[in-house]
Amino acid sequence: MTRVALFASVLVAAVVCSTSAQSSQPERPTRTAPQGEPAEAQAPQPGAFRAGVELVSLNITVIDSSNHYVSDLEQQDFSVFEDGVKQEVTFFTRKVQPVALSLLLDSSASMDDKMPILQEAAISFVHRLKTTDLAQIIDFDSRVEIRQPFTSNQAALAAAINQTASGGSTSLHNAIYIALKELKKVKAQVEEDVRRQALVVFSDGEDTSSLVSFEEVLELAKRSETAIYTIALRGVDAQSKGFREAEFVMRQFAQETGGRAFFPTKIEDLSGVYAQISEELGSQYTVGYSSRNVRRDGAWRRLVVQISKPNLTPRTKRGYYAPASR
Repeated sequence: MTRVALFASVLVAAVVCSTSAQSSQPERPTRTAPQGEPAEAQAPQPGAFRAGVELVSLNITVIDSSNHYVSDLEQQDFSVFEDGVKQEVTFFTRKVQPVALSLLLDSSASMDDKMPILQEAAISFVHRLKTTDLAQIIDFDSRVEIRQPFTSNQAALAAAINQTASGGSTSLHNAIYIALKELKKVKAQVEEDVRRQALVVFSDGEDTSSLVSFEEVLELAKRSETAIYTIALRGVDAQSKGFREAEFVMRQFAQETGGRAFFPTKIEDLSGVYAQISEELGSQYTVGYSSRNVRRDGAWRRLVVQISKPNLTPRTKRGYYAPASR
């Protein structure tokens, strides 16, 4: 079990590990990789479905007018536009790739009476994962703790969820920052090992103790290949300034990365929310193309996906950063 201790000083970010500790950029939360993590080799570049070909990859969710997932479309039904220019889709599959998923659970003091229901819902979600999927468990309060590194062992994931206990403040941004960094380490040796990446985060309030800002974490998220699914529990103070700010943060993370934001009104709704996320992850298309824009300028490129059939709505990330010349 790895503990990430987060201090209010910009000079120190201490990492506590059962076997070792190391320092990193002091002003950023970090951690030492625990022993026993899966050993992975070199990762392909994002969207590199074919060696030597630089593709932009999109995981696309499509829903109909009744909010049902649509999973029987063909390649010709999709049109992809980058900065307004239509692209030629050269890779398409409805086969669901395995996922590397980070499950983040708010364990701040305000969750004290809600933890048993959260744990039950999260364990149910874990049991919906496929045997080929990898997941890690992170809980966060004033600190961020990696309860279980990436594994496909559902019993180990469930045990880690049951270890969570409430207390402290809320370091939401720190938790997402660390989870994104951890997901970046999940690498593939061959094309068959390429995984979609997803982050599912639950919180019942606004961030109160993070070292990193929302803007910094959002920028990291936009540079990642990770879809972020956010769950913000609406409380009795749902109209307060703090909750409105928290809702904005959760919506932005989801919208920019192609995920989805949920705002249940009571903790008992969590199981249904996790079920929807699981269903979505199993209903996606993967589309790839080589950009017609050959400039390696590192610029942000806006993406729009259209579906030729009526009354269908696609959802994917809003854009990506172009490669930069070295």
